[in-house]
Amino acid sequence: MTGAGEGAGKPRREQPLIATVIGDPAGIGPEVCVKALAAGNHAARHLLIGSIDAVRFAAAASGISPPIYQVETPDEVSGAVGEIAVLDPGSLAREAWEIGRSGAASGRAVIEWIRLAEQLARNGGIDGWIMAPVDSQSLKASGEISSIDDLQPAGTYLLRVSPSLRIVPITEHISIAEVPGTVSAAAVSSLIGLVDETFRRWGVNAPRIGVAGLNPHAMGTEEVREIAPAVERERAAGRRVEGPVSPDSIFRLAMEGQYDVVVSMYHDQGQIALKTAAFEGACTIYIGLDYVHLTVPHGSAMEIAGQGIAQHASMACAMKMAESLCFGRGFHAGDD
Repeated sequence: MTGAGEGAGKPRREQPLIATVIGDPAGIGPEVCVKALAAGNHAARHLLIGSIDAVRFAAAASGISPPIYQVETPDEVSGAVGEIAVLDPGSLAREAWEIGRSGAASGRAVIEWIRLAEQLARNGGIDGWIMAPVDSQSLKASGEISSIDDLQPAGTYLLRVSPSLRIVPITEHISIAEVPGTVSAAAVSSLIGLVDETFRRWGVNAPRIGVAGLNPHAMGTEEVREIAPAVERERAAGRRVEGPVSPDSIFRLAMEGQYDVVVSMYHDQGQIALKTAAFEGACTIYIGLDYVHLTVPHGSAMEIAGQGIAQHASMACAMKMAESLCFGRGFHAGDD
């Protein structure tokens, strides 16, 4: 929605402040947010952005009763253990949305909350933010965006992270027929450089980057003309990068610890591997911004909203990951 940052990162607070947009109020977003915060053991201060009515409903439906209070600015967040602070712009009336149902009012509210989080992050009001599950039907009904892909900030890439894999593709939701045309030396080289610089800023020194081939066994025209020259160029620049590696083996090698991250050639090439290896406990990180921004890899699950049964492992992972990255400690290991 906004352009990517060009800076090397803002000065860190002693205790980072991380906001989470609650996602569609009618879905499971508020529930997974409340559950993840109520689980405790957080190293940073946390703030929810969205409808306080939805947050209170989610807590009640989940059978938990943390103190929930409203703030006007992020500076008012106390960070007290067990308490949940909510910044609610007040533009979404309780009667405008219904649990388990998509709606234009919900979609418009979510877009407003996202824009608020982006503004706070750009201005240094928060150190990073997380997007809880949104609903594509609500967003389309809002009339403000045409596709959920419109939510991705310009100039950014999506780094998917699970306990055993980290993968970032060159492109997202395009057809397979279009993929070969996007695999260029310039695109591969640019992404390798961005990944290396971003990982170093987050506290990963000299990250080991594996680059997947496009074709079976990495034996094709794209490997020879585009991928291999890009890898050689970035290696000559001092980056620890290897490739093109056969796509049927590179993800196993990464899971065994040979690479810190894999650059994949298209969306499903990496997503199939990651979602097969681990789904719960995974999260997605935007790279190309000068603040930390994450989301979770599942949707609003309207069919189970309001029942208190949604798994919150992915949101808990996102919150812990945001904390670790904001502290500059590298990637959260997922062991607590």
